Order: sequence, then C-alpha cells, then structure tokens
Amino acid sequence: MNDFAVLNTGRKMPLIGLGTWKSDPGKVKQAVVWALNAGYRHIDCASVYGNEPEVGEALQESLGPASGLRREDVFITSKLWNTRHTPEDVEPTLLKTLKDLKLEYLDLYLIHWPYAFQRGDSPFPRNAEGHLLYDDTDYKLTWAAMEKLVEKGLVRAIGLSNFNSRQVDDILSVASIKPTVLQVECHPYLAQVELLAHCRDRGLVLTSYSPLGSPDRSWKHPDEPVLLDEPLMASIAKKYNKSPAQIILRWQTQRGVVTIPKSVTESRIKENLQVFDFTLEADEMKSIAALNKGWRYIVPMIEVGGQRVPRDAGHPFYPFNDPY
Repeated sequence: MNDFAVLNTGRKMPLIGLGTWKSDPGKVKQAVVWALNAGYRHIDCASVYGNEPEVGEALQESLGPASGLRREDVFITSKLWNTRHTPEDVEPTLLKTLKDLKLEYLDLYLIHWPYAFQRGDSPFPRNAEGHLLYDDTDYKLTWAAMEKLVEKGLVRAIGLSNFNSRQVDDILSVASIKPTVLQVECHPYLAQVELLAHCRDRGLVLTSYSPLGSPDRSWKHPDEPVLLDEPLMASIAKKYNKSPAQIILRWQTQRGVVTIPKSVTESRIKENLQVFDFTLEADEMKSIAALNKGWRYIVPMIEVGGQRVPRDAGHPFYPFNDPY
C-alpha cells in the first residue's frame, strides 16, 4: 500500500498530513515539530487559521542540514481566504503566507471556499447589525490568478476546497492549469462516495478534512452523532488492535483519500500516522461506507428567529445546496 497519492502533475502527496485548523498559537509549533519527527511529510495550513507564523517557526527549525530533512521532502498546503478572491489580491496574499511560513514556494494552494467576502483586512467583515458582508467575485476569475502563481514558480500545484461537483466542473471548463486536489469535509458519516468518483473521473485527488468528525469544536450540537463512538469502529478496532481513529484513517487512505487529522497531542499525532501496517477487508470497507448519513459537522450556522440556519446559504456560490 502506497502512503501517497499521485497528483495530475506527477508529484506525490502523502496520504496522511497534519491538520492545523483550531490548533492554538502556543501549541501548533510543537505539534508540527512532533509530526515531522514522527515521520509526517505533509502539513496542511491556511492563512485564516491565524497560526501560519508559528507553523513557519516549526518548519524553519525542522528543515535544513542539521535535521537531514529538506524542504522538498515535505508537502505543504495553504489556502486563499474568502476576503482575497479579487484577482489582484491573490499573489500578495500568497506572498504573505510564504513569508509567514518562511518558505519560497508552496506544494499546493487552494481556494478555501467558492464564495467571497467583502475585500479588506478583517477575515469576517460585518455591517453594523453584525451580518457578514459578501462579495460576488466569480471564482473562475480567482482561478485565473491562481494559475499565474504556478507560472511564477510560487506554488507547485493549485486546487479547490469546499467546492461542489458542479463548481469543480465549472473551473475545469476554463482552466489552463487544472486543479489537482479538492479538499472537503469527509468521514464515514459523510462518505462523499459520489464526489470521490467525480474527482477520480477528472483526475483530482480528494483530501478529507475533519476526518474524525472534528470532536474538539466549540460549537458542537448536543444531539449530533459522535463518529468516534460508532460501535462498528470499536469492533473493527478491537480485531486489528488499533484505535477507532486509526480504523477511520485507514478506511480513507485505503480509498486513496488524503487525510489531514488535526492534533496537538504527541501520542495522537504518532498514532494517526500508524495506519499503513494493516489492511481492512473489502466487507469492512463497505460497512464503514454504509454508515454514510450525509452528516456535515462543518457548516457555519447562525440563529435566525430562534432557528439554526446555514450562515452563507444565500450566496449564489454556496456549495452545499447541491447533492454533492
């Protein structure tokens, strides 16, 4: 079993990476150092996470002659935030990320969401009533600016995050440089079987974020299903002498899905990488996929008239109104 996916550029992308969303400043540097020491060769970042300077410190300490780890040995992803979709903002925004990460290039740069917020320095611009301010910049124009980053050698590959199948096809219809990756929420309760097939047909690799159901979110709903408590995972885990988390990560990697579990705990960081020494049986793979219930943990919600509703659903580029 390979421990990497191959992008349509021919480059290899490790199947397990360290996620850094919700990793607090003060903890994320140590997490990245632990991960690289444990054998991780893939770190997933984003400017909006607010911790890229600290990730950069970890990379600066961990890469170089002293460690024996070279820049080209580690696959590093970042993402363009919603306030920076205007084409002329794309390159300066990337340059800021490169400066923060202390890098000369990224392996992968993603458009974080298909819809834009109003330009400016606030990541979540709001009006006097507290409502988010949106922008209608077409993501296809943003994509053309992303392509220029590849041409300039600032990024090796470009891709998408949180786009639906129709939006992926929309980008493909205009792309002179094709997207390599689509990063979306994906786990046994949101198995993304159709979207995975759609991406495979078009030469894109799927990356799964929140692969363990994002159990550390502050806004958890008391009634939501808890993926790590799923009885099926416990029974399969017992058989292989692994943890439920390792079973879920193995299921993804065995499907060829790149997976970026987040942790700031050294023991869990190590555990999450130890999924290449066993193979799930075909019926186990099927039974895990059959847990799918179309359940999204990661949808920004707001209260309207006492009801919880998706915050961004009114935007014409909101991705989750389509089946997949």
